[in-house]
Parts: sequence; structure tokens; C-alpha cells
Amino acid sequence: MLQHLKLELSDKVYADLQQKVNAVRLSITEWIVALLSEQGSLITTILSSEEQQEKARQRFRNYARAISRGYATGIDNASIDADLARAYTNDY
Repeated sequence: MLQHLKLELSDKVYADLQQKVNAVRLSITEWIVALLSEQGSLITTILSSEEQQEKARQRFRNYARAISRGYATGIDNASIDADLARAYTNDY
């Protein structure tokens, strides 16, 4: 089964891509498919071991930590506005 993907490129990017594919005598589609397949294989190789996968998960989790402000916050506009006002008045 084939999947179709629509890709929009600027004229500059398209011209650069066209020059590259002409040099290797491929169509733009063939070149993009080959490049994506190569990148997918590279990522699979990098993450192949359990240890590397766990390290990758840990790095990802580091981005998703909860931040404790030390007090309860609500979703009401007044507390959000107060938090924003405090943030904008602080000099970093």
C-alpha cells in the first residue's frame, strides 16, 4: 500500500534540491524517500540497545518535569494574571 505525502517547499529550497538530484540522476521523490529511509535506519541503529533507549527516555523525561511553585495554583484568570504580572516585573 502506498501513502501520499504533500510537501511544500520554497523556490530556493526546491532549486537546491533539484540541483542535488540532478547530480545523482534521481527524481526528487526517489531522493527524498532514500534520505528518509537512511535517517530512519540511523535512528534505529542509534537506539538499538536497551541502555541507549533508556538514556533517550530519561533525556525526554527531563523535559517533562513538573514545576512546584510552592503554593497551589488555580486555573482562574485572576491567579494567572497575578502570576504573569509577577513574572513581567521580575528582572532576570
